[in-house]
Amino acid sequence: MNQKNNALSRLIAEQGIVTAPGVYDGISARLGEEAGFSALYASGGAIARSTGVPDIGLLTLTEVVDRVRQIVAATSLPVIADADTGFGNEVNVKRTVELFANAGVSAFHLEDQEFPKRCGHLDGKSLVSVDEMCKKVSVASKYAGEVTVIARTDAIAVTGFDDALDRARAYVDAGADMLFVEAPQTIGQIEDIAKQAPGPKLINMFYSGKTPLVPTEDLKAMGYQLIIIPSDLQRAAVTAMREVLQVIRRDGNSGAIADGMMTFQEREQLVRTKEFLNP
Repeated sequence: MNQKNNALSRLIAEQGIVTAPGVYDGISARLGEEAGFSALYASGGAIARSTGVPDIGLLTLTEVVDRVRQIVAATSLPVIADADTGFGNEVNVKRTVELFANAGVSAFHLEDQEFPKRCGHLDGKSLVSVDEMCKKVSVASKYAGEVTVIARTDAIAVTGFDDALDRARAYVDAGADMLFVEAPQTIGQIEDIAKQAPGPKLINMFYSGKTPLVPTEDLKAMGYQLIIIPSDLQRAAVTAMREVLQVIRRDGNSGAIADGMMTFQEREQLVRTKEFLNP
């Protein structure tokens, strides 16, 4: 990364590649740290869906930052945040960057979709011009300080693979520290991004999306430095909640599925109740 000295940059320098699972609240962040990960991804899509709405740009900047602040407070790990489109033009980006930096993130990514955006693996996306996105990246770089600026392009699904690479190069020239070319659809595209896009690169790896799953060591060998897995944790949680709800509706309690639940004591340990009651 371009001379950044935050916790995420140091991790990548030490490990070569870092995997950050997607979290969306304080307790999922705590679980990610407990599981032994070295960084976390504050997934904008998962945050949106946790409020009961889709990932199509419905939440406001302050709603997202409030949740990101809770995530950062719940963990000692570096957090990569999803800053969507910057919530407006380059004027809005300045405030967006300042709020995310004040929340304590180590990195954030901005994307080149028109506002309101869509989940990167939904159809029907549209893009801002290269010039407009470069202005956003330049402003973000100016005000980010030691926070890593990741520029994301959604061009593969809109204007094609070659344009995605051209945009990626332009965003690096505008000041991006890392690139995120969203939703490659083949192993060949994943390899070509690694070879042809300049500088450090992030890749999105989640089950059932448009991008084929590739083992971490293979991605590292290709030249990727950061992997995010935005929605898998939330989808697993939703599945588990449905199962428990079915048992409760059938039996009036959750006893039949108790082996699949943490105990009361385990939950209180996770949220560190004793630390609060015995400061």
